[in-house]
Amino acid sequence: MQINLTGHHVEITSSLREYVTTKFTKLEKHFDHFNNVHIVLTVEKLKHSAEATIHLKGNEMFASANNEDMYKSIDSLIDKLDKQVLKYKGKINNH
Repeated sequence: MQINLTGHHVEITSSLREYVTTKFTKLEKHFDHFNNVHIVLTVEKLKHSAEATIHLKGNEMFASANNEDMYKSIDSLIDKLDKQVLKYKGKINNH
């Protein structure tokens, strides 16, 4: 899985990059057919937001999360994507 991490008005530090990659390994445990992941981290005054687009074979998933802390927004983003991935995996298995 290739992870592209982009920051708008925020510097992507090595600790932030490592945190994101460890969180995305949680998604790989459920479903390992990810082609590409694009993550955008944005800071606007007190609002920290994280957006992610996951490219799958023949499909694409998108989620975004806002919070006052960047790490909390990444956590809620991963939770949203985890629900979407499990739903997608269930549809594939039932088909």
